[in-house]
Amino acid sequence: MTSRTSRLLLCASAALLLAACGNVDRDVVEATDTVMTDAAETASSSEQVASYGSGDGADMDMSYGSGKTYAFDRAAMAAALDAQDDDAKARFAARNPAETLEFFGIAPGMNVGDALPGGGWYTKILLPYLGQDGRMVGVNYSNDLWPNFSWMTDERMAQNVAWPQTWPEQAREWTDNGIEIEAYTFETLPQDGSLDAFLFIRALHNLARFEDKGGFMTEAAAKTYGALKPGGVVGVVQHEAPADATDEFSTGDAGYLRRADVVAAFEAAGFVLEDSSDINANPRDMPSGDDIVWRLPPSLSGSRDDAEKKAEMEAIGESNRMTLRFRKPA
Repeated sequence: MTSRTSRLLLCASAALLLAACGNVDRDVVEATDTVMTDAAETASSSEQVASYGSGDGADMDMSYGSGKTYAFDRAAMAAALDAQDDDAKARFAARNPAETLEFFGIAPGMNVGDALPGGGWYTKILLPYLGQDGRMVGVNYSNDLWPNFSWMTDERMAQNVAWPQTWPEQAREWTDNGIEIEAYTFETLPQDGSLDAFLFIRALHNLARFEDKGGFMTEAAAKTYGALKPGGVVGVVQHEAPADATDEFSTGDAGYLRRADVVAAFEAAGFVLEDSSDINANPRDMPSGDDIVWRLPPSLSGSRDDAEKKAEMEAIGESNRMTLRFRKPA
């Protein structure tokens, strides 16, 4: 299994509007992490965008079992990145969207599923990049998962139930290129083998966290398998717990999962781990004990009003994230 050269994530101070200090209810922090668009950091990424578009754009061909071959397009990706607003561009150094999507082999014209797209940070990149011949499918948690959050209200639950109808309308406000846009929950995701790729970008920890309440991680992996074409790809980016972390720490409650557990979940559904990358790795993030991922930028939970602790968290940067590529056997 190959791996790319290790990179330290660059991160500046976040401006997320989260009134967090002292002891934090991690359900409330997770609610913000789940339903709000990420706030801007202070660094600019325009040079990164310009540099990325300098390649020839045809160095990764991906065949997805239907006789059609897709090629990652660097020029199209650079254009999609350049079209993002300044708040989104400020996160490029920490999120590495171009390198991540290239590693997953995402190409124009593909049918792509995106788990928990929320405010659309990745969706807003994917829509112009996939183009009018592509298809964007947002997939939210199954409705049975939401009541497990302490902050869930009847009003929010009603919004979640309506989300498959409301999200496509919202997403169409982000593009005018005519791309096909659909939305489902994992329980309603069509099992028609029509998707080329499916992305889980920081979307697994709650599925794992509540696995014992309703088998949500198992359901998501199985439904993804059924939705993908033979040869289709699953791309995972997830906050990574140390390999020797305890079972109690690695449930997803703190935001972190062990790589071995993620691999086991997708292999149990029938996928094969094809490759991994350290594109999104940050060796400075070494969580233990009571550490939660939201202590780090951009949330800075528990340190926003403590200058010394805030500086310590900013020095670590954003979380250490595994980046894994699975494939459904052809």
